Amino acid sequence: MNSRQRRGVVLMLLSVLCALGAFAGVLSVVSDVNAKVGPEVTAYRVKADIAPYTELSAGQFEEVSMPRRWLSDSAVTDLAAVEGRTAVTRLLKGSLLQRDMMVLRPALEDGEQEIAIMIDAATGVAGKITPGARVNIFATFDEESRGRGSVPESRIIVANAKVIDVGRLTPLDPKAGDRGRTVTQAVPITFALDTQDAQRVAFAESFAVHVRLALVAQGSPTDLRPGEGTYTLDEDRDR
Repeated sequence: MNSRQRRGVVLMLLSVLCALGAFAGVLSVVSDVNAKVGPEVTAYRVKADIAPYTELSAGQFEEVSMPRRWLSDSAVTDLAAVEGRTAVTRLLKGSLLQRDMMVLRPALEDGEQEIAIMIDAATGVAGKITPGARVNIFATFDEESRGRGSVPESRIIVANAKVIDVGRLTPLDPKAGDRGRTVTQAVPITFALDTQDAQRVAFAESFAVHVRLALVAQGSPTDLRPGEGTYTLDEDRDR
């Protein structure tokens, strides 16, 4: 082997060593990236905007793959989690589904029944009443509804009523209001009530001038104190 051949062999060996070194470097980088990113898991993305309080279903979401370490602990990785749940707030298209975006729709207990009424959006607790909330249902009656010689009265017809569903804001015909009312938007609210309380709500919706809701704080007393159930203006005049 002459000197030229020896130089050629040495260059080939150097080239092989350089190639091996470069390959090892690439493997090291790939391994480092994999170590930092981690394995991928399945998550779910909202296909289109979902209105608040809408009942959720699997068809409203699409599957995406993401590195596990990029997902929050509350990310939903199994669509079975949406069964029987409603959206807490508006879910925007492209958002990753999180467990805190939804709540379990409250179920009826023994002896309860569902009853829904339209609540004026201007006088209700707009945006603050969600499934599972507790509210006091107020009804106001004028002289006409109470009979000749009576005075207007506000009455808590149901205390601590359980809300199980909140519908979508619905535009109404401005002429639909009666007794001088002009209701332009209303929200259907569904309650879980016993038969007697359901009758009270149905009566108030038919004959009251207004029906309003007052959100009850968690842990508040469920029973009304004497004198809290009704109010007339004369009570303040007499003070």
